[in-house]
Amino acid sequence: MSFRIALSGLNAAQSHLDVTAHNIANVNTTGFKSSRAAFADVYATANNDVTKTTPGAGARLATITQQFSQGNVDFTDNNLDLAVSGEGFFTMKGSGGVTYTRAGAFSVDREGFVVNNNLERLQVFPPTGNGGFSTGSLSDLQLEVNENAPQETSRGQIGVNLPANAPVPTVAPFDPTLPASYNHATSMTVYDSLGTQHTATLYFVRDAAANTWNQQLYVDNNAVGGANTLSFSNAGVLQTPANGLVTYPAYDPGTGSEDLNLSFDFNASTQYGQEFGVNNLQQDGFTTGRLTGIEVASTGVVSARYTNGQSTQLGKIAMASFTNPNGLQQQGDTSWAETFSSGSPRVGEAGTSNFGLLQSGALESSNVDLTEQLVEMITAQRNFQANTQMISTADAVTQAIINIR
Repeated sequence: MSFRIALSGLNAAQSHLDVTAHNIANVNTTGFKSSRAAFADVYATANNDVTKTTPGAGARLATITQQFSQGNVDFTDNNLDLAVSGEGFFTMKGSGGVTYTRAGAFSVDREGFVVNNNLERLQVFPPTGNGGFSTGSLSDLQLEVNENAPQETSRGQIGVNLPANAPVPTVAPFDPTLPASYNHATSMTVYDSLGTQHTATLYFVRDAAANTWNQQLYVDNNAVGGANTLSFSNAGVLQTPANGLVTYPAYDPGTGSEDLNLSFDFNASTQYGQEFGVNNLQQDGFTTGRLTGIEVASTGVVSARYTNGQSTQLGKIAMASFTNPNGLQQQGDTSWAETFSSGSPRVGEAGTSNFGLLQSGALESSNVDLTEQLVEMITAQRNFQANTQMISTADAVTQAIINIR
């Protein structure tokens, strides 16, 4: 009997060593969670309380539990490297179904999908198109590899200061080639529907009427409509047009694009002091853009940035948590799968409820404490040695009995 009890102790100590060795082997594995071996004693069961006089039958490995404590966050140079600070798992989908992981070392496959080392695709809440996200469904995160489409200029904001003491030009009528026929001019870039740039020049001519100016628009040195009247109050505030908006006739830029239909808001324009000044020139168009980079906010919003200064939301990373994480089934490659014991996943957004925040350009390292594991190794080794000594003692007793004459 002693041999069998000691053998169970050897097996338990060996399991302890195996778990410790596994932890130490993965001390540098991204997103790895250390394991802990739990043991239980073994007793024979019988009726009428016979076990009260029966010695134990040894030890057994009861379970191996994972420790889901936070690992250190190490920074990298890759924006697609993601670390979770707090609770939650990344949701991945592959040929084997849905898995969950804390290892955020992601890359892009040839189709533009964001994947891990097992080519499982990162799941996100898809954008709705109005700045929100559809939290009722999940989709694969795919980076846009096509160019960002241009947008035609339709509205602009003009904020200039026209000097109150400006004289009426001595040359008339207005001619953009004769500087003496106008007081001031300023230019900005506008775009047609094909993304082609055009130079829009605004000319300002002082009128003989008090506090009144004539404004004309030229695009690529071609007149767009006639003169528009801007009048100001004695306090220098714009009065005409009443809503501050000047709408110009349709203009054909001659590039094969749609006609430009421009409307400029002059509400920010004033007539103060003695100097001409440009305070604000803005328009809502932009040219074609190429993808320059990816940004991931701490709340999980993934945005694509383009050379034209625009950005597009591609999705919001879906996080998952479980009532009993220790019930998850280990899949290897620092991935886990849902089980009956773990409960169903609760899917949510980073930074909400008890979900942690995301750190872009960082990875969560293994949570293995190497010093602690070395101590565990020594403890398991001593237990193993003690059980081997028990077998030696039992062998000596058996040999003594055999030698009785």
